[in-house]
Amino acid sequence: QVRLVESGGGLVQAGGSLRLSCATSGRTFNRAVMGWFRQAPGKEREFVAAIKWSPSSTYYADSVKGRFTISRDNAGNTVYLQMTSLKPEDTAVYYCAANPTGRSPTSERNFGFWGQGTQVTVSS
Repeated sequence: QVRLVESGGGLVQAGGSLRLSCATSGRTFNRAVMGWFRQAPGKEREFVAAIKWSPSSTYYADSVKGRFTISRDNAGNTVYLQMTSLKPEDTAVYYCAANPTGRSPTSERNFGFWGQGTQVTVSS
């Protein structure tokens, strides 16, 4: 059974930092594109960041560029999202996802495996 399990969410004040983790199991994703998406209340889910194994590439939404950093461990089984300078508008449920095709690394439709999400709340 394929599982993606996020952790690390919580409540933080504006300007603070959090690191989200996504542990994968049941399938090897070391060559997949791994991504983070988020969904705020009343809004559609949106792309946040993605990382491609080979060639090594990272992708970010303009809204988080320079503040968030996506990375993965050497085995490719865990993906991280380091979030700094958090803003109230970053409040959302954050989802980890895997795109085995490797195509269109910022497009949600190619991500076929999803975690259950972790809540991030940034207070002003």
